[in-house]
Amino acid sequence: MSPRFDLLVTGAVLVSGEPGAGVVEDAAIGVIGGRFAFAGQRSALPDDATAAERLDASGHLAIPGLINVHTHTILSMVRGVAEDMGFAPAYTPGVPQGHMVTEEEAVALARLGALEALLFGATLINDSYVHAHLTLPAMAETGIRAFACSRIHDVDFSGVSQGRWVHDPAIGEATLAAAATLAQRFDGVPDRRTGVQLAAHAPDTCSTAFLRVVKAASERLGLPVTTHLSQSGTEVARIRERDGCTPAELLDGLGLLDDRLVAAHCIHVTESDIARIGRARVHVAHIPKGNATGAVMAPTRALEDAGARLCLATDNMHADMVEVMRWALAIGRLQRGRIDASWGPMEMLGFATRNGAAAMGLGDELGSVTVGKRADLALIDLRRPHLTPAMDPLGTVVHCGHGRDVAHVIVEGEIVVRGGVPTKVDMATICREGAAASAALWARARG
Repeated sequence: MSPRFDLLVTGAVLVSGEPGAGVVEDAAIGVIGGRFAFAGQRSALPDDATAAERLDASGHLAIPGLINVHTHTILSMVRGVAEDMGFAPAYTPGVPQGHMVTEEEAVALARLGALEALLFGATLINDSYVHAHLTLPAMAETGIRAFACSRIHDVDFSGVSQGRWVHDPAIGEATLAAAATLAQRFDGVPDRRTGVQLAAHAPDTCSTAFLRVVKAASERLGLPVTTHLSQSGTEVARIRERDGCTPAELLDGLGLLDDRLVAAHCIHVTESDIARIGRARVHVAHIPKGNATGAVMAPTRALEDAGARLCLATDNMHADMVEVMRWALAIGRLQRGRIDASWGPMEMLGFATRNGAAAMGLGDELGSVTVGKRADLALIDLRRPHLTPAMDPLGTVVHCGHGRDVAHVIVEGEIVVRGGVPTKVDMATICREGAAASAALWARARG
């Protein structure tokens, strides 16, 4: 019997993201029940194949949906400003911070950040900041796969930007309990549209005793942990003073440095740290553009050589994962001082898709256009002047493209962005409410 697809995408150039797979010209991509049911040459389709919905993607590049493993959508409120003021907002006086954000403002800004990511071709984001019990479902309403958790910590964040480090067990208990409740509601749902990783903020904002509690909770709840690791000289110095070791050594000693950890940044690491992170097969969330803006870079080539699994993220920067692939490519080549075959556009796509899926515990479900996997897809318009000619379509996009070149986005077989416009939410309303929330926060911070 010939297939009847729920959705049939035809005419695109397909780069499936499967290792060793070539480029498929004039491809057909069929979806049944939210999963890929066909991916190959259009000529290989049965002549009598039918579809409930068709999308003509001629002139487009089809790639797996991009997976952004470390975001703070609410922090779009400080982008373009905080980058030129120093370190992260939580440590920087004079800018809006998490403890200032109301629930309504959190929802408005999170929806804005999630929509931005979706329009740029990200089909899954892993977000952490505040009020996740409200922001997670609000982000999911845009159509993106929203994984989120309020930051877990026992430091009193209201004093950190002034240099006061006060750890309170009651804060830790409350933040961890909120994460456990969130997971009960949103993790492990059948369609995997939402999920939770325990967002332990950082080694310096979690006391050593509390990190042990987080490790126990991770095992009890069956949830992986995501954290910032060796993101700043401040963190490294504080852990050295407090614990007499590096942050990586601290997490290793506590049993948190393992293959279920998503560790963002990993910039200020020693050779011994790199070896530890590699042996543990940690998922390193590489944030090349955000780090370079702060005049630093993670030693990604050494981390990968040691065994770490690299994935990509935008942090609180512009949520453009296409641009992030370009920055990751360039920074890795600078570290080697040469161009080599093991570090090119196809590898960057793997970091942004397959490796990201593995970091989210979804390696068997997402990350490539493979029959049986969940149907997440980004379609990039190659007909634009800066992408013409596209002799190597993926190479052209990685070197010259932008997230705004994404025309259509499909999540779980549903078209959630069509012609650059979201199909499930009103873009003008989200932009207006996000701008108002940011203005209110900045007014209070300055006051």
